[in-house]
Amino acid sequence: MRNFENVKKIVIKIGTNTLTKEGTVEIDTAYIQGIAGEIAELRKRGIYVVIITSGAIGMGAGQLELADRVKDIKMRQACAAIGQPLLMAEYRKAFEQFGITVAQVLLTADVLNNRKTYLNLRHSVETLLRLGVVPILNENDSISTEEIGSAFGDNDKLSALVASKLDADVLIMLSDIDALYDKDPRKFDDAKPVNAVYEITDQIVKSAGSRGSKFAVGGMKTKIEAAKIASNAGCRIVLADGKSKNVISRIIAGEGIGTVFMPKRKLSNRTRWILNSAPAGVINIDEGAMKAVKNRKSLLPSGVTSIEGSFGAGDVVMLNDMAKAVTNLSSAQLKSLAGKHSSEIRKILGPKHRDVVAIPEDIVFLDY
Repeated sequence: MRNFENVKKIVIKIGTNTLTKEGTVEIDTAYIQGIAGEIAELRKRGIYVVIITSGAIGMGAGQLELADRVKDIKMRQACAAIGQPLLMAEYRKAFEQFGITVAQVLLTADVLNNRKTYLNLRHSVETLLRLGVVPILNENDSISTEEIGSAFGDNDKLSALVASKLDADVLIMLSDIDALYDKDPRKFDDAKPVNAVYEITDQIVKSAGSRGSKFAVGGMKTKIEAAKIASNAGCRIVLADGKSKNVISRIIAGEGIGTVFMPKRKLSNRTRWILNSAPAGVINIDEGAMKAVKNRKSLLPSGVTSIEGSFGAGDVVMLNDMAKAVTNLSSAQLKSLAGKHSSEIRKILGPKHRDVVAIPEDIVFLDY
């Protein structure tokens, strides 16, 4: 459960409140130096490390002397643009003392949703790791917004997606939340930390609480959601108090601090990509078609009843509310083919088009 002797690749997520001095948005330089030292030791052991960092918006707000949480989207984008280079300068200085080069990688959700750009990202990060570089990833808050569908929502989710995409062995989440508790510790004095979670039940999700603090977005709820994503990659998550002394070294040594979330399964990389991609639209299908795809049959246009949204061939879409699939046909094409027999596809679209909407290998049920 907590035997990390054979790990080869680790993703470490560091939250805003962990990076900053208590009660401020000022970066805790000594803390980052300590983290750099621990990661330098891991690199000596041949362990690859990727960092997911928060803190850019908070640093930008501090530079502008904004005391309150920045809620306006345009101001958050501006603060991120100001804070990101300041944040990377701190990381660069800290790792430079150990002879380690760092690299900045800024992401938006659509990079991971698109199969081609996702593979490009994966290859880029893997090349950096082979070169001995520590990649430091963050959401590109200067251009990401939920309104245009390019935002992850929080860096907890981003860290789990990255850990999943890179086939990491462990995701370490360093936060001001030190563990999962059996009940809300803010309300119950007898609340006890949970050492290990083997299954994320509805009760755990329900008791996770609300999101965020002043300049941070994530709370226990987002960490539970991240654990679900990482679970499908066979990746363990350890949630721990980021301010604990030598926290990374102690976790890798197997010390029982924080909470470890154990994975239930390890899905293929492509299956995980389909599951974790935001759907571009919905293909509604009838009961017979749903039964067929559950039995590992291809989805045929004859079973399509209606289309929602606009999407292209190769996009990930929902099948009703039960599955995700990579569609071979665009929404425009499907609207003209819905309910028709497969033999009619090539007559309508031409001889080069495939006669199925999605093949079994590209259909993944949400309760997989």
